[in-house]
Amino acid sequence: MENVSHLVPPSWNGSLSFGWDKTKQYFLPLLLVVLVIAFANAPLDNIKKNTEEYTSARILLEILGVAYWLLLLPVFEYSADLMFVRAIRNEKINFREIIAGFNNYLNVVLAHLLVTALIGISLIALIIPGIIVACRLVFVSYLVMDKGLDPIAAVETSWKLTSGHGWRIFGLAMTSIFIFILGLLFLIVGIFPALIWIKASFASLYRSVLIEKEGGAGY
Repeated sequence: MENVSHLVPPSWNGSLSFGWDKTKQYFLPLLLVVLVIAFANAPLDNIKKNTEEYTSARILLEILGVAYWLLLLPVFEYSADLMFVRAIRNEKINFREIIAGFNNYLNVVLAHLLVTALIGISLIALIIPGIIVACRLVFVSYLVMDKGLDPIAAVETSWKLTSGHGWRIFGLAMTSIFIFILGLLFLIVGIFPALIWIKASFASLYRSVLIEKEGGAGY
């Protein structure tokens, strides 16, 4: 089990504070991680900009965009989440891990598909259930990459871990929106520190909740 001498209790403000501390401590390596994620998202942004007219080319681009979003982008995003967990734990950040998702490719893609489907179905039912499901499944990517769980186990474990923490996760998500907007106010340069802070805060909350559960339930 991890050394918990500097454990931050699972809380909205504690996660933000600890996330900010790690943002400052590991700013340059985490900036590179965020830049890679931004670069990985660029093809989707270009597809959206070039699919205004309804043509066969648009249909092809949209199909390619969906395939990219389902089959490739999650690898980088899940890998980035693992690297943020490394930073939160004061572990060495190895930039080769930005493609670590390829070592667990099937679980990453299936987990991404399962979470998307569950949230989508819940949103179709009602907005509030969709928000609840999204909050309860927020740790799936960490569990797949950090604990090596398969998609079903990751979903089930995330649901158990987040029990009693729903409002904290929701509060952190709402605060993240304001942090992102604040980053936009400082033009493009401010977006990257904002994204680092947001991702570090969620990784901090994951660490705190996981240690709390491991101490009491053996997860």
